[in-house]
Amino acid sequence: MVREKIDALLDRVQKPARYTGGEMNCIVKPWESVDIHYLFAFPDVYEVGMSHLGSKILYDVINRREDALCERVYSPWVDMADLMRQTGVPLFSLETRTPARRFDMLGVTLQYEMSYTNILELLDLAGIPLRSAGRTWEDPIVLAGGPCAFNPEPLHAFIDAFVIGDGEESTGQTIDVVRECKRSGVSRQECLRRLAAIPGVYVPSLYEASYHADGTLASFAPIDAAAPAVVRKCLVQNLDAAAYPEDVIVPYTEIVHDRIMLEVLRGCTRGCRFCQAGMLYRPVRERSVETLLRLAQRQFEATGYENISLSSLSTGDYSCLPRLAHELMQRFEERRVSISLPSLRLDSEVKETLKETQRVKKTSLTFAPEAGTQRLRDVINKGITEEDLISSVHDAFEGGWSSVKLYFMMGLPTETEDDLSGIADLAQKVVQQYFQIPRGVRARGLRVTCSAACFVPKAFTPFQWDAQDTLERLEEKQRFLREKMRIKGVEFNWHEPHVSFMEACFARGDRRLADVLEAAWRRGCRFDGWSDQFKYDEWIAAFGDCGLDPHFYACRERSRDELLPWAFIDAGVTQRYLWRERERALQGVTTPDCRQDCQGCGMQRMAESCKKHMGEAGAR
Repeated sequence: MVREKIDALLDRVQKPARYTGGEMNCIVKPWESVDIHYLFAFPDVYEVGMSHLGSKILYDVINRREDALCERVYSPWVDMADLMRQTGVPLFSLETRTPARRFDMLGVTLQYEMSYTNILELLDLAGIPLRSAGRTWEDPIVLAGGPCAFNPEPLHAFIDAFVIGDGEESTGQTIDVVRECKRSGVSRQECLRRLAAIPGVYVPSLYEASYHADGTLASFAPIDAAAPAVVRKCLVQNLDAAAYPEDVIVPYTEIVHDRIMLEVLRGCTRGCRFCQAGMLYRPVRERSVETLLRLAQRQFEATGYENISLSSLSTGDYSCLPRLAHELMQRFEERRVSISLPSLRLDSEVKETLKETQRVKKTSLTFAPEAGTQRLRDVINKGITEEDLISSVHDAFEGGWSSVKLYFMMGLPTETEDDLSGIADLAQKVVQQYFQIPRGVRARGLRVTCSAACFVPKAFTPFQWDAQDTLERLEEKQRFLREKMRIKGVEFNWHEPHVSFMEACFARGDRRLADVLEAAWRRGCRFDGWSDQFKYDEWIAAFGDCGLDPHFYACRERSRDELLPWAFIDAGVTQRYLWRERERALQGVTTPDCRQDCQGCGMQRMAESCKKHMGEAGAR
């Protein structure tokens, strides 16, 4: 009956392929053949979620098990969600159109704070009580992981258990526990207690927080002996030994990243002080060339994709990049399969590699100077110079490229008007480099795209203690930049500051924001990361409903001795190291890449690749 109802909705919505399932390489197992039924949920639309590599990895990890199956669900767009409510269609999986509430486990990935209302929307559409306290064994165990799980507190009331860190191994451990609990007939609460015993798993209902009169966190501690005082992140030590999908799903509709994605390495040790991912995913772990070639061949045979993306936080730092790119080109050039190198750093030694990989197809080059002056780049430890950028851009234009993207941030700590002017100055110099190339050499159609995002302080970064600029200040800076960026050949894009303001609230929020989140969702907030859906006034009203001030979370500087809501999580990097980096930032002192010179960030306590530096780090 549900199937017929779903079919009746498909010709009434945008992009019905979002909901049909049945794609090439999707995995459908008989429901009765397994003990555990796992539904993986991505809290955004199909095109975004299908492009997420972590989702593909966990889908593969779970479906490799004989005792479990994994199916998928993505946030229904507004039109579909409204129709589902009107017609009584519950949230359903793509593979078998099974109602979400029938699954034993529901796993949600947390990639972006502004997708949090979509999690409540998914739960409500599924008929699952929003809050963990209201669930029974008739409901799935709701888990969440991903980078935003490193500050899980704003979602504490809605998630049964968080998996902190790499999920390849810990996901299987959670399945083992839930399977045994269901077999033995223990209570749901006892199951949560057993989940809390898994390294890297945080069960928020087993902890309690209290607050000072000024609103800051006074205490945070476990209230159950099963809960550890410190939750240490999960870490995959060897990527070659880790599971990785071979038969990836090929969608029927265009998605954001429609290509083979090879994760060449995980982690980054450059130490950019604004970058949360660079801190959370330490240490650097690389896949071997042999493993990557095997995966590329297998995925090409399984999908027929014509582009291979070498994915990581800093692909140019992959130690075997020239060899890998050369061997991929030898294998795939005749088949007209292109190789793309995202996430390039300006100082990466990739010029010859770029020339080789672009023989099949020239794509736009992306660089991220982040700041307009050397002073501010030193503050954020970007480790590149204007000369690096100009040299790289000159070589690119000389090599036949005409399209370049430049990424900057505004609102960074210590930023001045001169730093903002420097963004426009850099853009102008990039344009000048193009016209310095002779007409017969340079490609036609110059296009320089400059984007300026609003800085958002994040947990586990040296700037986690810093205030975000006020909305008024961010809007003033945007007006200033828009005037400065009236440059021929340059397209200027900027991020909505109201969204960044709200993102900053939840990035460093505490448990009290769970009430704000629910209030905002009940006021109609969903898809808050989409500019045409974001309802700023409703968010402000939701804060008012709960008696909380968003400026307390976004625009307030924290002291060193303030207890931070995420302090109970051990992400590898220590708070001592982060504070030291903040002090160096304010002094304009840079810190070298720790692969050349260990900085004693704390990762040597848990990472095999860092332990050889323990003596040096301990001496600092």
